[in-house]
Amino acid sequence: MVFENRSRDGKFLIMNHPRNLEYQVLVGQSKTQLELFAESLGEQSYRGRQLFDWLYHQKNDIIDEMTDLPALFREQVKKSAIVHPLVQVTQSDSGSKQTKKFLFQLQDGNQIESVLMKEKDRTTICISTQVGCAVNCDFCATAAMGFIQNLSAGEIVDQFLQLKKLSSGPITNVVFMGMGEPLLNYKNVIAAADLLHDPDGINMGAKRITISTAGIIPKIKQFTAEAHKYKLAISLNGSTQEQRLKTMPISAAQPLEELLAAATCYSRENKTRVTFEYVLIKDINEKIEDARRLQEMLSPINCKLNVIPYNETGGVYARPDDEKIQTFLSALKKAPFPVTVRWSKGVGIDAGCGQLATKTG
Repeated sequence: MVFENRSRDGKFLIMNHPRNLEYQVLVGQSKTQLELFAESLGEQSYRGRQLFDWLYHQKNDIIDEMTDLPALFREQVKKSAIVHPLVQVTQSDSGSKQTKKFLFQLQDGNQIESVLMKEKDRTTICISTQVGCAVNCDFCATAAMGFIQNLSAGEIVDQFLQLKKLSSGPITNVVFMGMGEPLLNYKNVIAAADLLHDPDGINMGAKRITISTAGIIPKIKQFTAEAHKYKLAISLNGSTQEQRLKTMPISAAQPLEELLAAATCYSRENKTRVTFEYVLIKDINEKIEDARRLQEMLSPINCKLNVIPYNETGGVYARPDDEKIQTFLSALKKAPFPVTVRWSKGVGIDAGCGQLATKTG
């Protein structure tokens, strides 16, 4: 089948079908949407809730095995819907086998990457929210693609469902830190997070779901006002507005002072800690003075600082040497907020922070 002309509700047209029938994509549909889908096939709405349970709670994508559904309804579903909006293309494993990168193809031919990371008793999925990215951070491989399109809620959730099947253990955390700027695909990202969190479905705790942003201030304010319980991570990457402008052009429209004010409001209103991500780049933002400014700037905020030594992508930027990294961290030892270092896993297979990129279809 050839799928084209994707609509906003996650449907596709079968272009080689004589009547161009709409084909429903099941993954990404809410309980209400699946109830309406069941009714459209002549069944009672509760059949949609049963379908929801099979897809998200039992995580079974084989329609014929959904045995509490009538046989006729199962046949109708198979004729009028597909389960997954994504098709796995390749898998790359790190030398330690602790990090695996997956290439998925969308029904329109575009591609995205997702990462599965295991560390002790913690297994995290890093999922993408866009094909490409519009934010254009100068040090990021995804930005070099430009912006292609937003992912649907189904395409976001399907990354979890497919990687869950391939994981050797339970998924403990999900981070929206793959390709794209999540808050520029706000509606679909929140819908996907809600599906991950739904107690009747996947049932992942809200605090185990982290949504990352380069600092889209209006959307941070909306996220705060709507009182979502998901964790928020903000990419800072500079201790001054001038520094951020060097590598993050979005800072011109999203000034540092206003960003910090929005982060403070989020932390205060939601009574939770905000995480700041700080990619450490040689000759850009790794000096002791930067660490001291960071400490002064972030001290009034209920926050955590996550320092990420830069993962090189073949461009003009480089990672500081180990001595510089340790000097920077030492300057933050007396900070009144937690400081952690994220040594990205999977750098050898381009699965580290800022390394994800694909060819477009």
